[in-house]
Amino acid sequence: MIYFNRFYVGLLVIGLLLVTSCGEATKMLKSKDIKEQYDFAERMYESGQYRKANLILSQITPKYIGKPQGERVMFFLADSYYQLKDYQLASYQFERFLKSYPQSEKAEQAAFFGAKSYYHLSPKYSLDQTDTDTALDKLQVFINMYPESGYLSEANVLAKELTTKKEQKAFEIAKQYNRLGSYNLTVLVSAVKALDNFLMEYPGSVFREDAWFYKLESQYTMAINSTPDKIQERLQEAMSSYQSLIKYFPNTKHQEKAEQIAKQIEKQQTKP
Repeated sequence: MIYFNRFYVGLLVIGLLLVTSCGEATKMLKSKDIKEQYDFAERMYESGQYRKANLILSQITPKYIGKPQGERVMFFLADSYYQLKDYQLASYQFERFLKSYPQSEKAEQAAFFGAKSYYHLSPKYSLDQTDTDTALDKLQVFINMYPESGYLSEANVLAKELTTKKEQKAFEIAKQYNRLGSYNLTVLVSAVKALDNFLMEYPGSVFREDAWFYKLESQYTMAINSTPDKIQERLQEAMSSYQSLIKYFPNTKHQEKAEQIAKQIEKQQTKP
Protein backbone atom coordinates (compact mmCIF):
# COMPACT_ATOMS: atom_id res chain seq x y z
CA MET A 1 0.00 0.00 0.00
CA ILE A 2 2.84 2.36 0.91
CA TYR A 3 4.54 1.52 -2.43
CA PHE A 4 1.43 2.40 -4.43
CA ASN A 5 0.97 5.64 -2.51
CA ARG A 6 4.53 6.63 -3.33
CA PHE A 7 4.03 5.62 -6.94
CA TYR A 8 0.94 7.81 -7.36
CA VAL A 9 2.57 10.68 -5.50
CA GLY A 10 5.50 10.40 -7.89
CA LEU A 11 3.19 10.51 -10.90
CA LEU A 12 1.42 13.52 -9.45
CA VAL A 13 4.70 15.36 -8.95
CA ILE A 14 5.82 14.59 -12.51
CA GLY A 15 2.46 15.72 -13.85
CA LEU A 16 2.64 18.97 -11.92
CA LEU A 17 6.16 19.62 -13.18
CA LEU A 18 5.08 19.03 -16.78
CA VAL A 19 2.07 21.30 -16.44
CA THR A 20 4.20 23.99 -14.78
CA SER A 21 6.92 23.70 -17.43
CA CYS A 22 4.46 23.73 -20.35
CA GLY A 23 2.69 26.63 -18.75
CA GLU A 24 6.00 28.46 -18.49
CA ALA A 25 6.73 27.81 -22.18
CA THR A 26 3.27 29.08 -23.14
CA LYS A 27 3.86 32.14 -20.99
CA MET A 28 7.20 32.76 -22.72
CA LEU A 29 5.50 32.68 -26.12
CA LYS A 30 3.29 35.55 -25.02
CA SER A 31 6.11 37.51 -23.42
CA LYS A 32 7.07 40.87 -24.91
CA ASP A 33 10.51 40.64 -23.31
CA ILE A 34 12.78 39.12 -26.00
CA LYS A 35 15.69 38.84 -23.54
CA GLU A 36 13.50 36.82 -21.19
CA GLN A 37 12.49 34.57 -24.10
CA TYR A 38 16.12 34.14 -25.15
CA ASP A 39 17.22 33.20 -21.62
CA PHE A 40 14.38 30.69 -21.29
CA ALA A 41 15.13 29.10 -24.70
CA GLU A 42 18.83 28.84 -23.88
CA ARG A 43 18.06 27.29 -20.50
CA MET A 44 15.71 24.73 -22.08
CA TYR A 45 18.22 23.93 -24.83
CA GLU A 46 21.14 23.48 -22.45
CA SER A 47 19.05 21.19 -20.22
CA GLY A 48 18.03 19.01 -23.19
CA GLN A 49 14.40 20.15 -23.27
CA TYR A 50 14.56 20.69 -27.00
CA ARG A 51 10.84 20.83 -27.75
CA LYS A 52 10.29 23.75 -25.39
CA ALA A 53 13.47 25.43 -26.59
CA ASN A 54 12.42 24.99 -30.19
CA LEU A 55 9.02 26.50 -29.50
CA ILE A 56 10.58 29.76 -28.34
CA LEU A 57 13.53 29.73 -30.75
CA SER A 58 11.20 29.44 -33.74
CA GLN A 59 9.54 32.64 -32.59
CA ILE A 60 12.56 34.72 -31.63
CA THR A 61 15.11 33.77 -34.32
CA PRO A 62 13.85 36.36 -36.86
CA LYS A 63 14.10 39.04 -34.16
CA TYR A 64 17.79 38.28 -33.62
CA ILE A 65 18.88 38.60 -37.25
CA GLY A 66 21.82 41.00 -37.35
CA LYS A 67 22.25 40.99 -33.58
CA PRO A 68 25.28 39.55 -31.73
CA GLN A 69 23.21 36.66 -30.35
CA GLY A 70 21.77 35.84 -33.79
CA GLU A 71 24.44 33.25 -34.60
CA ARG A 72 23.87 31.40 -31.33
CA VAL A 73 20.08 31.51 -31.63
CA MET A 74 20.09 30.25 -35.22
CA PHE A 75 22.40 27.35 -34.36
CA PHE A 76 20.26 26.39 -31.37
CA LEU A 77 17.19 26.41 -33.60
CA ALA A 78 18.78 24.14 -36.22
CA ASP A 79 20.17 21.75 -33.65
CA SER A 80 16.90 21.62 -31.70
CA TYR A 81 15.16 20.41 -34.87
CA TYR A 82 17.88 17.78 -35.27
CA GLN A 83 17.54 16.64 -31.67
CA LEU A 84 13.78 16.37 -32.19
CA LYS A 85 14.45 14.20 -35.29
CA ASP A 86 12.74 16.68 -37.59
CA TYR A 87 15.47 16.17 -40.15
CA GLN A 88 13.72 18.02 -42.96
CA LEU A 89 13.67 21.28 -41.02
CA ALA A 90 17.04 20.56 -39.43
CA SER A 91 18.73 20.30 -42.83
CA TYR A 92 17.06 23.51 -43.97
CA GLN A 93 18.01 25.44 -40.82
CA PHE A 94 21.62 24.21 -40.84
CA GLU A 95 21.93 25.40 -44.45
CA ARG A 96 20.51 28.79 -43.45
CA PHE A 97 23.00 28.97 -40.60
CA LEU A 98 25.95 28.22 -42.89
CA LYS A 99 24.85 30.84 -45.40
CA SER A 100 24.39 33.43 -42.65
CA TYR A 101 27.53 32.58 -40.65
CA PRO A 102 30.05 30.81 -42.93
CA GLN A 103 32.96 31.81 -40.67
CA SER A 104 31.30 30.67 -37.46
CA GLU A 105 33.18 28.36 -35.11
CA LYS A 106 30.03 26.23 -35.34
CA ALA A 107 30.25 25.99 -39.14
CA GLU A 108 31.98 22.61 -39.09
CA GLN A 109 29.38 21.14 -36.75
CA ALA A 110 26.54 22.66 -38.76
CA ALA A 111 27.94 21.29 -42.02
CA PHE A 112 28.25 17.81 -40.59
CA PHE A 113 24.83 17.66 -38.96
CA GLY A 114 23.23 19.28 -41.99
CA ALA A 115 24.64 16.45 -44.10
CA LYS A 116 23.69 13.90 -41.47
CA SER A 117 20.11 15.22 -41.54
CA TYR A 118 19.93 14.23 -45.20
CA TYR A 119 21.44 10.86 -44.27
CA HIS A 120 18.48 10.32 -41.93
CA LEU A 121 16.09 11.36 -44.71
CA SER A 122 17.54 8.77 -47.10
CA PRO A 123 14.88 6.08 -47.68
CA LYS A 124 15.33 2.34 -48.15
CA TYR A 125 17.15 1.35 -51.32
CA SER A 126 14.04 0.42 -53.31
CA LEU A 127 12.62 3.98 -53.18
CA ASP A 128 13.64 7.21 -54.91
CA GLN A 129 17.20 8.08 -53.91
CA THR A 130 17.15 11.88 -54.36
CA ASP A 131 17.78 12.50 -50.65
CA THR A 132 20.53 9.88 -50.72
CA ASP A 133 22.24 11.76 -53.56
CA THR A 134 21.91 15.03 -51.65
CA ALA A 135 23.31 13.44 -48.49
CA LEU A 136 26.28 12.06 -50.41
CA ASP A 137 26.95 15.46 -51.97
CA LYS A 138 26.75 17.20 -48.58
CA LEU A 139 28.99 14.60 -46.93
CA GLN A 140 31.56 14.90 -49.71
CA VAL A 141 31.60 18.69 -49.38
CA PHE A 142 32.10 18.29 -45.63
CA ILE A 143 34.91 15.72 -46.08
CA ASN A 144 36.69 17.99 -48.58
CA MET A 145 36.26 21.11 -46.45
CA TYR A 146 37.17 19.59 -43.08
CA PRO A 147 39.73 16.81 -43.71
CA GLU A 148 40.98 17.03 -40.12
CA SER A 149 37.53 17.06 -38.51
CA GLY A 150 36.68 14.91 -35.53
CA TYR A 151 33.54 13.97 -37.46
CA LEU A 152 35.53 12.72 -40.47
CA SER A 153 35.47 9.04 -39.53
CA GLU A 154 31.71 9.06 -39.02
CA ALA A 155 31.19 11.04 -42.23
CA ASN A 156 33.09 8.37 -44.19
CA VAL A 157 31.05 5.59 -42.58
CA LEU A 158 27.78 7.36 -43.47
CA ALA A 159 28.94 8.00 -47.03
CA LYS A 160 29.91 4.34 -47.45
CA GLU A 161 26.52 3.19 -46.16
CA LEU A 162 24.68 5.51 -48.56
CA THR A 163 26.85 4.46 -51.50
CA THR A 164 26.11 0.80 -50.72
CA LYS A 165 22.41 1.63 -50.68
CA LYS A 166 22.67 3.15 -54.16
CA GLU A 167 24.67 0.16 -55.34
CA GLN A 168 22.01 -2.19 -54.00
CA LYS A 169 19.26 -0.35 -55.86
CA ALA A 170 21.19 -0.55 -59.15
CA PHE A 171 22.10 -4.18 -58.53
CA GLU A 172 18.55 -5.25 -57.65
CA ILE A 173 17.22 -3.66 -60.86
CA ALA A 174 19.79 -5.58 -62.91
CA LYS A 175 19.06 -8.77 -60.96
CA GLN A 176 15.34 -8.37 -61.64
CA TYR A 177 16.07 -8.19 -65.38
CA ASN A 178 18.01 -11.42 -64.99
CA ARG A 179 15.03 -13.16 -63.34
CA LEU A 180 12.52 -11.94 -65.89
CA GLY A 181 14.87 -12.77 -68.74
CA SER A 182 14.34 -16.49 -68.26
CA TYR A 183 11.11 -15.98 -70.16
CA ASN A 184 12.05 -13.15 -72.50
CA LEU A 185 15.16 -12.83 -74.69
CA THR A 186 14.74 -9.05 -75.02
CA VAL A 187 14.78 -8.67 -71.24
CA LEU A 188 17.96 -10.77 -71.07
CA VAL A 189 19.67 -8.25 -73.34
CA SER A 190 18.62 -5.55 -70.88
CA ALA A 191 19.90 -7.69 -67.99
CA VAL A 192 23.36 -8.03 -69.52
CA LYS A 193 23.49 -4.31 -70.29
CA ALA A 194 22.33 -3.36 -66.78
CA LEU A 195 24.90 -5.69 -65.19
CA ASP A 196 27.63 -4.32 -67.46
CA ASN A 197 26.73 -0.77 -66.45
CA PHE A 198 26.69 -1.77 -62.79
CA LEU A 199 30.14 -3.36 -62.97
CA MET A 200 31.58 -0.28 -64.67
CA GLU A 201 29.89 2.24 -62.39
CA TYR A 202 30.58 0.46 -59.09
CA PRO A 203 33.98 -1.28 -59.46
CA GLY A 204 34.42 -1.66 -55.70
CA SER A 205 30.87 -2.74 -54.86
CA VAL A 206 30.10 -5.47 -52.35
CA PHE A 207 27.65 -6.79 -54.97
CA ARG A 208 30.32 -7.15 -57.65
CA GLU A 209 30.74 -10.91 -57.21
CA ASP A 210 27.01 -11.49 -57.60
CA ALA A 211 26.87 -9.14 -60.57
CA TRP A 212 29.54 -11.12 -62.44
CA PHE A 213 27.69 -14.38 -61.78
CA TYR A 214 24.31 -13.06 -62.90
CA LYS A 215 25.93 -11.60 -66.00
CA LEU A 216 27.37 -15.05 -66.78
CA GLU A 217 23.97 -16.65 -66.16
CA SER A 218 22.14 -14.12 -68.34
CA GLN A 219 24.65 -14.40 -71.16
CA TYR A 220 24.50 -18.19 -71.18
CA THR A 221 20.69 -18.26 -71.19
CA MET A 222 20.67 -15.66 -73.95
CA ALA A 223 23.22 -17.63 -75.99
CA ILE A 224 21.38 -20.97 -75.96
CA ASN A 225 18.16 -19.24 -76.92
CA SER A 226 19.71 -17.25 -79.76
CA THR A 227 19.45 -17.79 -83.49
CA PRO A 228 22.15 -20.15 -84.89
CA ASP A 229 24.24 -17.32 -86.30
CA LYS A 230 24.63 -15.71 -82.84
CA ILE A 231 25.01 -18.70 -80.55
CA GLN A 232 28.80 -19.16 -80.75
CA GLU A 233 29.57 -15.48 -80.33
CA ARG A 234 27.33 -15.23 -77.27
CA LEU A 235 28.69 -18.46 -75.80
CA GLN A 236 32.19 -16.96 -76.01
CA GLU A 237 30.98 -13.78 -74.27
CA ALA A 238 29.49 -15.92 -71.50
CA MET A 239 32.76 -17.85 -71.14
CA SER A 240 34.63 -14.53 -70.84
CA SER A 241 32.34 -13.57 -67.96
CA TYR A 242 32.99 -16.92 -66.30
CA GLN A 243 36.73 -16.35 -66.60
CA SER A 244 36.38 -12.85 -65.12
CA LEU A 245 34.32 -14.19 -62.21
CA ILE A 246 36.97 -16.81 -61.41
CA LYS A 247 39.80 -14.30 -61.86
CA TYR A 248 38.34 -11.71 -59.49
CA PHE A 249 36.74 -14.20 -57.09
CA PRO A 250 38.70 -17.47 -57.19
CA ASN A 251 36.77 -18.80 -54.20
CA THR A 252 33.41 -17.48 -55.33
CA LYS A 253 30.30 -18.60 -53.49
CA HIS A 254 28.80 -19.27 -56.94
CA GLN A 255 31.56 -21.70 -57.89
CA GLU A 256 29.41 -24.82 -58.26
CA LYS A 257 26.76 -23.21 -60.47
CA ALA A 258 29.35 -21.22 -62.41
CA GLU A 259 31.35 -24.36 -63.22
CA GLN A 260 28.20 -26.16 -64.34
CA ILE A 261 27.45 -23.29 -66.73
CA ALA A 262 31.06 -23.27 -67.97
CA LYS A 263 30.85 -27.01 -68.74
CA GLN A 264 27.62 -26.48 -70.65
CA ILE A 265 29.24 -23.66 -72.61
CA GLU A 266 32.18 -25.87 -73.54
CA LYS A 267 29.80 -28.65 -74.59
CA GLN A 268 27.80 -26.23 -76.76
CA GLN A 269 31.00 -24.84 -78.32
CA THR A 270 32.22 -28.27 -79.40
CA LYS A 271 28.98 -29.12 -81.17
CA PRO A 272 29.47 -29.47 -84.94
